[in-house]
Amino acid sequence: MFAYIVAIAWIYVVLLMALTEPSITAGVMTFLFYCVFPLTILLYLMRAPQRKRALKRNEAAPQHLSHISEFDDQTPSPDTPSNAADQSRSNAPSGQ
Repeated sequence: MFAYIVAIAWIYVVLLMALTEPSITAGVMTFLFYCVFPLTILLYLMRAPQRKRALKRNEAAPQHLSHISEFDDQTPSPDTPSNAADQSRSNAPSGQ
């Protein structure tokens, strides 16, 4: 969290530096080379541990879901009638 505050402060400092440049081109180049490119690399590197954790979590998820799907095979699906409904149909009097 602290690093994001530092990054926002750095954006502010470089923006003020870019505004003091004598031409628009120099200001844009200052902002790009002192702010956008370095912060992009820095923030990408800072998120590496989070990406690793997410990758491990996503790799573990299919194993967890396959374990759950074993129990899903034992329960009837909503498309098939339940045993109680089958029994009530078989006990119902016929129209004869």
